[in-house]
Amino acid sequence: MSREELRGGLSLAAVFALRMLGLFLILPVFAIYAQHLPSGNDAALVGAALGGYGLTQACLQIAYGAASDRFGRKPVIVFGLLVFAIGSFVAALAGDIHGVIAGRVLQGAGAISAAVTALAADLTREQHLTKVMAMIGSSIGLVFAVSMVGGPLLYVAIGMPGIFSLTGVLALLAIFVVVRIVPLAPAVARQPAWQSFLEVLADRQLLRLNFGVFALHLMLTAMWVLLPVELLTTGSLPVAEHWKIYLPALFVSFAVMVPAIIAAERYARLKLVFNSAIVLLIAVPAGFAFFAHDVLGLACWLTAFFIAFNILEATQPSLIARIAPPHAKGAALGVYNTTQSLGLFLGGVVGGSLAKYAGAGAVWAGSALLAIVWLLLALTMRMPAARGRPAAA
Repeated sequence: MSREELRGGLSLAAVFALRMLGLFLILPVFAIYAQHLPSGNDAALVGAALGGYGLTQACLQIAYGAASDRFGRKPVIVFGLLVFAIGSFVAALAGDIHGVIAGRVLQGAGAISAAVTALAADLTREQHLTKVMAMIGSSIGLVFAVSMVGGPLLYVAIGMPGIFSLTGVLALLAIFVVVRIVPLAPAVARQPAWQSFLEVLADRQLLRLNFGVFALHLMLTAMWVLLPVELLTTGSLPVAEHWKIYLPALFVSFAVMVPAIIAAERYARLKLVFNSAIVLLIAVPAGFAFFAHDVLGLACWLTAFFIAFNILEATQPSLIARIAPPHAKGAALGVYNTTQSLGLFLGGVVGGSLAKYAGAGAVWAGSALLAIVWLLLALTMRMPAARGRPAAA
């Protein structure tokens, strides 16, 4: 990679990380905080607050991507980060659960993921695009890990309004990175947007990945409707001590994830590693439902989830970039980020509603069923070829 490509990849990964850190920080503690808000004991409203961000993301992701084609990547990204920051401050000032939902919806209106990944594609030569996309995907996995540990500690120190305010400040810092550090994108010849989107939507391999990121983030948000309260009640662990579960789980998951991905690429076993992570996702809801009766059980199954999540979160953006045609990468990434956001939204709404009306068991059963469907689709997927090797069936 050239110096400019490395600078572009690292700086755009930092933009993703600064934005996603604030979003992930609320996951391990929001369900507990909501209990102290008016109407915050309603699991459906808690789920709506967690997932509301994903609704506007899903609605606007493609629009932001198209706007970046017309008006330029950087202006659209800066605008989206400003909207996201305003939403963060609205949530920080909210006095009830409905105000938080409004702030989360406004946060989601800063739907810049597709524009950022399209800019990464513009700044990177084809032979290095996989590395940059993996860099961005890994940054998301890393900030997720940091958030699981830091969220409970920050909640005790500055409260949920403080976390929302910090999220807004991080978004403003990301604007500085975009304006001052990210390189300018070269002019790229593009075909009409509708042709690219039709091509992307007709690609069965890309559709499998889009379903996968939808399922993964639906399961993620649905699980965090339940898990913080489970640690508090079943695990008898105060919020300030939740990091004692998250930190070891995250260390173990990264210790497994990094060599697994390296081995998958080196020995052309990406499909085996990818599908094994989905199998682990199937086992996790069953483990939480039937075997997590104490803090040790919760810790073990949380570790299993982190292993699967980090492997899949790091590999899927890279696969999208490798499979999509060069002229349609922006469209492919726009659709991918839209389905990811839809999963975040429905995970909160469906998870909260199932928890309220059918109990926690229904959340775990629905998550396992979704992962089974994903595995059936992934088994028939063709992995992109490594250099010098045919594509894996």
